[in-house]
Amino acid sequence: MFDRRLIPSVMAMVATVVSSNILVQYPFTYFGLGDVLTWGAFSYPFAFLVTDLTNRWFGPVKTRRVVYVGFAIAVLLSIWLSEPRIALASGTAFLCAQLLDVTVFNRLRSGSWWRAPLVSSSIGSALDTAIFFSIAFAGSGLPWTTWALGDFSVKMLVAISSLLPYASLMNWVKPYQPVRS
Repeated sequence: MFDRRLIPSVMAMVATVVSSNILVQYPFTYFGLGDVLTWGAFSYPFAFLVTDLTNRWFGPVKTRRVVYVGFAIAVLLSIWLSEPRIALASGTAFLCAQLLDVTVFNRLRSGSWWRAPLVSSSIGSALDTAIFFSIAFAGSGLPWTTWALGDFSVKMLVAISSLLPYASLMNWVKPYQPVRS
């Protein structure tokens, strides 16, 4: 049975991933950064904020459900709304990175309030970037390695700046407390 309280997290995850899969196809041409960034670099990092807040509130088991359901819906929509190669790359990267994020976050949850979201998002972002860009654009002739470096840089900036909304939202709902035996 799927917990209805997770629907907003699934919807946010799907919206973030699908919009990012569309936006990654368009270089960010402002300030001469077309060879360094795509528009997707600005939207995708919010998937980690959604994962971390869900993990904080509901724990790792329910967060993994959000990742799996979000993955399934986002991949299906991405196949329809973007290129199949992008959908495959996104689905693979998303699943690996988000599940790693859930595990790392859960192990660090009892430390300083900022450590779990910052470390888990940073590690997950590195894995996501490496998998996504190598599958989506390798051999395409596009400047994917510089896009990957630019994307990762933006993900790190967003991970740091996401600490503010995370801090303000983390106590809004009673945090998940693991059962100790």
